[in-house]
Formats: sequence, C-alpha cells, structure tokens
Amino acid sequence: MQDFNELRAFLELEKIEDNLYRGQSYRTPWGRVFGGQVLAQSIHAAQLTTPDYRVLHSMHAYFLLAGDIDLPIVYDVERVRDGGSYTTRRVKAIQKGRTIFSMEASFQIPEDGPSHHLPMPEVPPPETLQSDREIGEALREQVPELYRLTRLERPIECRPTEGATLYTSDTVSPSQNIWIKACGSISASDRMHQVALAYVSDYNLLATALLPHRKTLTRKRAFLASLDHAMWFHRPFRMDDWLLYSIESPSASSARGFSRGSVFTRQGELVASVAQEGLIRYNRD
Repeated sequence: MQDFNELRAFLELEKIEDNLYRGQSYRTPWGRVFGGQVLAQSIHAAQLTTPDYRVLHSMHAYFLLAGDIDLPIVYDVERVRDGGSYTTRRVKAIQKGRTIFSMEASFQIPEDGPSHHLPMPEVPPPETLQSDREIGEALREQVPELYRLTRLERPIECRPTEGATLYTSDTVSPSQNIWIKACGSISASDRMHQVALAYVSDYNLLATALLPHRKTLTRKRAFLASLDHAMWFHRPFRMDDWLLYSIESPSASSARGFSRGSVFTRQGELVASVAQEGLIRYNRD
C-alpha cells in the first residue's frame, strides 16, 4: 500500500446483514493481522451503524487472539444504546467462529462546553526531518532488519523527530515524537480521518516501552503483542495534514509495557489521546 486510497480499500467493509460486516486483511510479512487494521475496521463498522452527525469520541478494545491474514474478518456490531446525545456500540471481530478482538465505542452529538489542553512539545517541523524509510535506507548496512521493515509500503508517512534513536541499540528514555500524515487527500467531512488515525496509532506504542531496554532486549529475544488499546478523540483534525504523535511509556513490569500518546495538530491543538498495554515476553529459548 503506497497511499491512503489503497489503505481505504482494505478498511472498507462489505455488508453481510444488518449490523454484520466483512473485511479483508493486509498480508503482513510477520504473518499476523496488524492490530491497527482491526482497530480501524472495528471503528468503521461501528460508524456504519450510527448517523454522521454523531461523532466518535472514545473507544476501548482488547486484542484476544492473533488474526489470520489468509482469512476475512467478520465484524458483529451490537447497538447497545441510542440516547439523546450519546450512542454506544459494541463490536466483535470474528474469525473461524472465535472472537479475536472486542471493542466498545461511544459517539456524541457535538456540543459546546469548557475547553483547554496541554501544550504540544517543542520539536522540529516535519519538513526538516527524514522519514523512517529514509532513515532505514541510510542504515541499511548497519541495521539490515530495520532496512527490511522500513521498506514496507506504508500509506501513512512517519517522520521521527529523534532521528534514528528508535533503530539503534542505545538505551534511551521511553519517549519519542513522530510526525504522521496520510499519503493522499481525504475530504474534510470524511469519517475516515478517525479511522486512519486509529490505524496508525498502533505504530510505535509498544516500541516506545522497549527503548530503556535496548541493550538487553531485542526483537529476536522477545515476543511482542498488543493486549488492549484505548483512544479518545477530543477535537476535529485532518489526517492528510501533519499531526505530531507524542508517545511516552511510564511503566513496564510483569512482561507488560504500558504506553500513552498525545496527538497534536501543527498549530499545537491536542486532538486525540491514546493508551495501550502490550505483552513483552522473553523467548524461552
């Protein structure tokens, strides 16, 4: 996938029956369904059962089983509540009769109220930075695994403000800032802005929890998997303009790493918050 239009084709769902949809999977080189894909498709399934004037403001999800990239995923939407201001949906992602992922999402009719947000970190603008693909190209001899991973076609461009920090064996503090933007235009009223952010929000969260442990923990020595994921959408935004994804990992313990992220517009407005806990398990061999 080289641009957002190709990603959109994967995220679109086929209606099977009322509240029942089917989606296809991108064939990842690691052989399991990408968590961001299931997040995005589940949100889209919930959106398809709610009117456009009700806007997603939060979702909470659990990854239960690894998804099979060779099989479609069925999304079963339960209409939990349709209130005067809020709508609640419960979504199950199913393969071979088993629930591999579950999510609850809440939608709201926008209304006025008090407003404030924390300031955006001071970072270089995206135009001055290399993309992760360019960093991987520069390090292809020293870190061939990085080069292989960054050769993957991504429909959303990522430009880390700390350069190659994430891709070296140096031990660093568990935080990073990454500019993100969809490769292609999306109409202003399109609900896909939220779907696309959910897709890319699964990038780099668990990797941030690994940063203080790079000298003792490598991908070859550990098994990593997302356990749960939560998002809160505070304000409108556009995924076809640069957003800053600021991530930190306050804690890792009991073979779990916890990370949280804040998403800002270029103007410094906080538009979304993310939290995730993931499995970081040493391989037995």
